[in-house]
Amino acid sequence: MKMKETLNLGKTKFSMRGNLPKKEPQRQAEWEENHVYEQRLAKNKDNQPFVLHDGPPYANGNIHIGHAMNKISKDIIIRSKAMEGYYAPYVPGWDTHGLPIEQAVTNSGVDRKALSTATFRKICQEYATKQVDQQRKDFKRLGVSGEWENPYVTYRKDFEAQEVRVFGKMAENGLIYQGNKPVYWSPSSESTLAEAEIEYKDVETPSIYVAYKAKETFGKLPSDTEFVIWTTTPWTLPASMGISVHPRITYVLVEIGTHHYLVAKDLLQSLVGKFEWEDYQIVQEIQGKELDRMVAQHPFYDRDILVMNGEHVTTDTGTGLVHTAPGHGEDDYQIGKAYGLEILSPLNDQGCFTEEAPGFEGMFYEEGNKLAISIVKEKGALLKLEYFTHSYPHDWRTKKPVIFRALPQWFCSVDKIREKTLSIINHEVKWWHPSGQKRIYNMIRDRGDWVISRQRVWGVPLPIFYAEDGTPIITPETTEYVAQLFEKYGSNVWFEREAKDLLPEGFTSEHSPNGQFTKEKDIMDVWFDSGSSWAGVLENEEHLVYPADMYLEGSDQYRGWFNSSLLTSVAVNGQAPYKQVISQGFVNDGEGRKMSKSLGNTVSPNDVCDQRGADILRLWVTSVDSRYDVRISDDILAQVSESYRKIRNTLRFMLGNLSDFDVKANSVSYQDLDPIDQFILVELDHLVEEVREAYDQFEFNTIIQQILNFLTQMMSSFYLDYSKDVTYIELADDPKRRNMQTVMYQVTKKLTILLTPIIPHTTEEIWEFLQEEEDYAQLANFPEVEHYENAEELSTFWHKFLQFRDATNRTLETARNEKVIGKSLEARLHIYADADCQSFLEAVGENLRIYLMVSQLEILDQAQAPSSADDYEGFKLVVTPAEGQVCERCRGVYPSVGSCEQAPTLCQRCAQIVIDHFPEVLQAEED
Repeated sequence: MKMKETLNLGKTKFSMRGNLPKKEPQRQAEWEENHVYEQRLAKNKDNQPFVLHDGPPYANGNIHIGHAMNKISKDIIIRSKAMEGYYAPYVPGWDTHGLPIEQAVTNSGVDRKALSTATFRKICQEYATKQVDQQRKDFKRLGVSGEWENPYVTYRKDFEAQEVRVFGKMAENGLIYQGNKPVYWSPSSESTLAEAEIEYKDVETPSIYVAYKAKETFGKLPSDTEFVIWTTTPWTLPASMGISVHPRITYVLVEIGTHHYLVAKDLLQSLVGKFEWEDYQIVQEIQGKELDRMVAQHPFYDRDILVMNGEHVTTDTGTGLVHTAPGHGEDDYQIGKAYGLEILSPLNDQGCFTEEAPGFEGMFYEEGNKLAISIVKEKGALLKLEYFTHSYPHDWRTKKPVIFRALPQWFCSVDKIREKTLSIINHEVKWWHPSGQKRIYNMIRDRGDWVISRQRVWGVPLPIFYAEDGTPIITPETTEYVAQLFEKYGSNVWFEREAKDLLPEGFTSEHSPNGQFTKEKDIMDVWFDSGSSWAGVLENEEHLVYPADMYLEGSDQYRGWFNSSLLTSVAVNGQAPYKQVISQGFVNDGEGRKMSKSLGNTVSPNDVCDQRGADILRLWVTSVDSRYDVRISDDILAQVSESYRKIRNTLRFMLGNLSDFDVKANSVSYQDLDPIDQFILVELDHLVEEVREAYDQFEFNTIIQQILNFLTQMMSSFYLDYSKDVTYIELADDPKRRNMQTVMYQVTKKLTILLTPIIPHTTEEIWEFLQEEEDYAQLANFPEVEHYENAEELSTFWHKFLQFRDATNRTLETARNEKVIGKSLEARLHIYADADCQSFLEAVGENLRIYLMVSQLEILDQAQAPSSADDYEGFKLVVTPAEGQVCERCRGVYPSVGSCEQAPTLCQRCAQIVIDHFPEVLQAEED
């Protein structure tokens, strides 16, 4: 036996290296095999539920880093709520309908035109299923637990049936109507777009000022008056039907040579410079209300142009007279409708002009800009052409411009539920993001009616029939019958059967005397799909609840899923589908740039899992404030990995010191611990309270910061550092050692539990070395806050000591730098203290030297301090080399080393231990 073997050196099979990429899949397979998620649900089945409803990602391609942050965040919340005792099921979902899958299938070589609609839709569903399977694999690799074998998918029969029922109820409540009004139209996608599918990019477009000659002024203006309009979309001139003026704006008639031009008075000076008018005269002023219903002549068509009063007109830019094409703009439509104008939109689905725009037929609308400018110039009506850059709406998928185009569409009336929805936003939902409430409030307040029809085939059909005379048929009877058909056969039945076979048996209508019916060809907006998930999932699954406790998605979902879900739920049930909403920012690269394949700055979550492990990615999620845009890069992940190593190695150190600790036989009660040990448990209790509060506030970065600070500052730098003098040196069953083991066990156990929602693979590995009843850390409950009676007193005293220790560490560091000593155990610390400090140090007790990690220490009167002493408030410090020799066993420096004839290389303490308990070591050394 060697001297080293007389020490209680930490031993554990818990490895220093995590080897996460290899171990995590094995551990996940074990959880699945042993139904750990189901065990946790069963344990909490009679408790209060907490349901976080999954916003469905779109099933197309591998997951990206934003998906990973989203799903990991949800998993952390679900796990933490389960460990708080809530019944917290998690049903993941997928959004599977819409244009991207249609395009992906077509791009794969499928000839859409050669197939029936039903056949093409089946291929789309097969493609979507493969995408769901791939993404499910990706999400599970992140360690996300949930009902992966029974997710909700928007193409499933029961979901589609519930969506139809939501539509039917909205129709029954008078919220569904057909209208011919402008909507976002994407020529590149050949479909309408929802507001959530629009993104804005800067584009350069022509800006023109055009003079419309007066035709009827009712004697209030000269007959040769010319109304000057301004437009940034010359291509809409073929659809020009009116001119809008503000009733309370003052307009002036300006004489230039033989022309009389009418413009807003407030804009005259800017227009004089723009048009280079040198010799002009104001001949008349007139209020906008006096211009109402005057008539102008279209600049190149034989068409009357009606002058109208509109509140939307401003004098911010332009001329104060707004070119109005009711078929190409929301404001234009509203005023055109009010004045009974034709809603003309002479474009086809591809964005090309129809025969309704003579001279422009077959031309793409952007080319129409050049022709329109050329014509008005030829007619002498063009006063100015210039180009400017401004923000313009684009299709978020094709990245190409969209237009406002009027065509018959189905709408959900937002006006009828707007005030109710706004009230719910303000009073019934908790918005966790500081600006979340304001953002969605403003969006609902300002949004127009929701166009819910799409000119595609891969989606849920609008369950609308038409009578012989074209009258739409939407009744509770017909929609419920369609819902039942979808429930049994899926929505493809709509495309496989004739209209009469989709109606209830014996159905009749006064509008179809011959019993003939047709069916709607459009599908529902995909935002209506996901926006109905509260009905298709929460109300449809017995173990879930409606409304959900929480929705959590990216900040773009204020105009997307948060928005559509809220509107459908309010429309049907008069309440929000969620009680709380959390939004997250976007993930950028390490320099804050948006990720893109072209820049080569994307970070694949699959690659991170393969190279570093899912727990590193999960730890990264908790290291950032995800309420705002966050950053990720290899360098950032390396820093996260370093934090992981600190956590792992600190817990490993404690496990090593617990290898001979029996928690039942060796644990010491709190009351019997030394004050310093009690203090550590008090600090641990504060940490438990802070971390649990942070979990409840969903402040993940606070959780990991608090735990790291505790592990590094309180444990590694202090308690565990000096503990070696006890745990290594004293006998295995020494009371002081058992005290410290009791503390280490409690710290390890409680931190393992608190970290489980974040790094479950690692904590389950640790759990195998603890002596707890639960088979898995995931099945344990969060530790309760103890609220020790003497906590405040202990905390005050020992924090004061830690401040004193910080001072001694600074002085010891200086002595090391000046080569006075090497390690701190080579030091003799001279403390020159005033009376209060001396009294305080006496209260610390006989272990003061051990706590400060010096071999020798003396306390003297402050007045005796030499001038070279380090001066602190209430005491001064001097470090000199310790007297004596280094003890072979404890490595301290003591005069007693060599005084014992039997153990000449040991200090008095170590000699006594070895002589009494390990005499064979001394014998071996003699031999």
